[in-house]
Amino acid sequence: MFESTRKPQSGFGTAIAMSEVIYHSIVRSVRKTHNNAFMAIAMNMLQMVIFVMAFYVMFSVLGLRGAAIRGDFLLYIMTGIFLYMTHAKTLAAVVGSEGPASPMMLHAPMNTIVSICSAALGALYIQVLSLVMILFIYHVAFTPITIDQPFPAFGMLLLAWFTGAALGLVLLAIKPWFPTFVTIFSQIYQRANMIASGKMFVANSLPGFMLAMFDWNPLFHAIDQSRGYTFLNYNPRYTSWEYGFWVGVVLVMIGLMGEFYTRRHASVSWGARR
Repeated sequence: MFESTRKPQSGFGTAIAMSEVIYHSIVRSVRKTHNNAFMAIAMNMLQMVIFVMAFYVMFSVLGLRGAAIRGDFLLYIMTGIFLYMTHAKTLAAVVGSEGPASPMMLHAPMNTIVSICSAALGALYIQVLSLVMILFIYHVAFTPITIDQPFPAFGMLLLAWFTGAALGLVLLAIKPWFPTFVTIFSQIYQRANMIASGKMFVANSLPGFMLAMFDWNPLFHAIDQSRGYTFLNYNPRYTSWEYGFWVGVVLVMIGLMGEFYTRRHASVSWGARR
């Protein structure tokens, strides 16, 4: 009875209010990984550095450095690791976001779209900040690096993030119906992308029968295109960023339809029998 009546807002006012809610949700999603936001970013940077060093040692031991693109070898590894980590982390963040039956949905400004956007943008924030810090340290402390086309190369990172969020949205819509399947599938997908993403090789060096085993993967296209924009001496012939973009758009449409249907039928009591 003492609650003030909510005045109707314009479209711009509604967008501002929604952006404020998403901002606070992003802060919450970043702080969720660790109580200290700096520690959350430092842990992500450490994980990236470990991945890069592990692949550097593996390439050196197996004698595969000659198969890489002519240019900075660590930058070649980083173009694969950064996009793979962004794709996988975004997928995991969106799948693990608050669902329609979560207690957070009891708060009036909160809804599933805010939860999904905050999870995806929070993952992108951590990955981009880690990327900038690692490249800055490598550029200053070790050797100067040169990226042929930095803005298109960064666009491929956004494409890897977009496709990860799109697939995560589809899995999030299925999750209340088949939680065990979604958990197993997301783990298998992330493990399979260790090879299927193509971060260990370039598409131009693959024979035709092997190329058909990888070109279904939008992340494979994004990584190969990013190397084309990063290195002056590499021109991708068998991949295109348009394929990854349209796959992401289709997955987003399917995910939004599935999320809308699930939101109307989801119930807290679903998990009682599990």
